[in-house]
Amino acid sequence: MASYSTPGTPCSCHILTFLLPTLLLISYIHNSDAASKQSTTNTAFITASCNSTTYPTLCYKTLSPYAASVRNNPLRLCNTALTVTIKAASNATRMVSKLAKQNGITSGEAAVIKDCIENLQDSVYELKQSVKAMGSLGSAADKEFQMSNVKTWVSAAITDENTCMDGFSGRKASVAVKNKIRSSILGLARLTSNTLSLINHLSY
Repeated sequence: MASYSTPGTPCSCHILTFLLPTLLLISYIHNSDAASKQSTTNTAFITASCNSTTYPTLCYKTLSPYAASVRNNPLRLCNTALTVTIKAASNATRMVSKLAKQNGITSGEAAVIKDCIENLQDSVYELKQSVKAMGSLGSAADKEFQMSNVKTWVSAAITDENTCMDGFSGRKASVAVKNKIRSSILGLARLTSNTLSLINHLSY
């Protein structure tokens, strides 16, 4: 039996060869556009949330890198803010501890630095306790009481950070030592203040 060629087949192959990359390109553009819109939405959520804090610029700077993971979730935003603040508190503790070991530190400076380190260690502990309290919100029978615990822990951390800075008032310490510690603790205290503001606006 004679065989017959199918002239339509090569044409169909050419069409498919053209259509497949085109469809893939359209899909890529669509997905990129959707991702871009989602990214804008996530960033806008961070901006709006930070506007309720005392230091909105600092808030946005520290939390905007986490916009993709936070998305539009207020609870996740508060947990992220706590994590960032704990890291800052731990870094401040290490910085002050290193300063205490430097040559040329007077006995008066050593005493106030020691007190400051203890305050910062307490702050780290209190912030970690607030994270635990936040983690219990979902299973807590009395969510209002649990939220009160979260706020109490964060407020206590702010008090300890301010106590560290206040410890240098009226004490004999060099300007260099005072400035170095104050600049570090001031940034931490502002972060903690922002975190408390975000938690205060959390509806749970």
